[in-house]
Amino acid sequence: MITIPNQSSIPKASLEFEEDGRMKPSPYYDRIIDVMEELFKFTLLTYGQVNYFTDRYSERKESAEELSKRVNQRSL
Repeated sequence: MITIPNQSSIPKASLEFEEDGRMKPSPYYDRIIDVMEELFKFTLLTYGQVNYFTDRYSERKESAEELSKRVNQRSL
């Protein structure tokens, strides 16, 4: 999961919403929009890059035993 360097919180969130569930216009609303825009931009930048982001050294490295078998050595 990508972590964006932006975050926000809404103190007393229950007071920031209308009866219909929509958030009231406020600086908190603007901040939430900023965070969501940044998340969308990071999503666009990373879209299609799953192989790059899921490639881990610890899953690629060979154990000493696997290396020994691969190069036909009796021991290292």
